[in-house]
Amino acid sequence: MADTIITNSNPNPNPNNNDSAAGWLVAFVIIIAVILGGVILYRRGAFNRPAPAPAPASSTNINVTLPPPPPPTTSAGATVQY
Repeated sequence: MADTIITNSNPNPNPNNNDSAAGWLVAFVIIIAVILGGVILYRRGAFNRPAPAPAPASSTNINVTLPPPPPPTTSAGATVQY
């Protein structure tokens, strides 16, 4: 019967994971740059917001018809009004 030989290609059992932190830092810097760029473009009017609608004239009359309130009801001797 043959013996099994296992060779470890990574002699360091605790690998260095600092590359992950560098990736998160790059992502954070990009997100901050996008947010700041959006704020600057917004303040300069780059998004071409439409002009606000004009205020209605003072002679504008809006009529609203409301339904009558329901009659009071009694529940266990107490009068309930809505």
